[in-house]
Amino acid sequence: MKPAGDLFYMKRCLELAMKGAGKVSPNPMVGSVVVHDGEVIGEGFHEHYGGPHAEVNAIASVVDKSRLRHSTLYVNLEPCSHFGKTPPCSDLIIETGIPRVVTGCRDPHAAVAGKGIAKLLAAGISVIEGVLEEESMKLNEAFIKYHTTGLPFVSLKLAQTLDGKIATSSGASRWITGKESRTEVHRLRARYDAVMAGEATVRLDNALLTVRNIEGRNPVRIVVDRRLCLSAEAAVFGPEAPTIVFASRDCRFLPQAESLEKMGVDVVFVNDHAEGLDLREVLEELHRRNILSVLVEGGSRLAASFIHKKLADKLYMFIAPKLFGADALSSFAPLGITMPEQALDLCFETPKFFGKDILLESYIRY
Repeated sequence: MKPAGDLFYMKRCLELAMKGAGKVSPNPMVGSVVVHDGEVIGEGFHEHYGGPHAEVNAIASVVDKSRLRHSTLYVNLEPCSHFGKTPPCSDLIIETGIPRVVTGCRDPHAAVAGKGIAKLLAAGISVIEGVLEEESMKLNEAFIKYHTTGLPFVSLKLAQTLDGKIATSSGASRWITGKESRTEVHRLRARYDAVMAGEATVRLDNALLTVRNIEGRNPVRIVVDRRLCLSAEAAVFGPEAPTIVFASRDCRFLPQAESLEKMGVDVVFVNDHAEGLDLREVLEELHRRNILSVLVEGGSRLAASFIHKKLADKLYMFIAPKLFGADALSSFAPLGITMPEQALDLCFETPKFFGKDILLESYIRY
């Protein structure tokens, strides 16, 4: 088979894998294709957490199992080699007699990490690695960071006007962008494990931080409330989704903490420094709770803190064709938090348009 064929089928694996977005975490998104003599005879993807893996679904979809002994299995992530929620996929591949496997990238999970490839090779299976490796790693960037750094993948979402303002002088920030952009934000929320906002943003907007107007799961809601100032009546404490509040250890014995806990709100106390809560400690706690990805939606102080501590990985910048004027609040107005001495290395991808608004996406390099 020509290399171009491998690229074509791996691209299809990535397309299939995306169907599991927002449904499989803390597992990775994986798609698989079985090809016999240039014909696709089976496809599958990991559909939901705890369910069969992509390779299992792809093999199960093959009508004539005898053809497997002369087929190639494509999968964007190394087949697992351990018993988890399901048996090892590498064992199934060996049992079916598939002679050739093409993978996108290795699985960084400590229980796999090359062991799946090694098991296939030991069984005499031809393994081709690294086909569309960069694209495969990008698809599961949250899963990879989680298992290689011990921290979740963090994205910042900001909406601003053409003159770089995120709120009026009174602090009002709702509906800077149009309906189409707001719908896209809900799609983003559905793909992330958690959505985070500061107390002031939640209070000013009475934010729900849920997924609406589209189909998708609600993320875990995280509120950074240093002094436990937010009212227990706030919408974010409703029953639509679980909520975690992070506050200073100095607030452990405040009556507000007890009131929230009685409501079923999880209150976590972390170290407090002059510039605010210890965000690395916050992320480490989220990692312990199997939260792979966090979308930070506000406000500017919180976003600036993540950048200052070099804890943010990606930026979503929505720009609306509006002007707020000189007295309005600017993006990353950090209220005393200094930004890194070196300029952030941003390389924006191709702009996307939602109604009259523009979305710019970039990874953050420090």
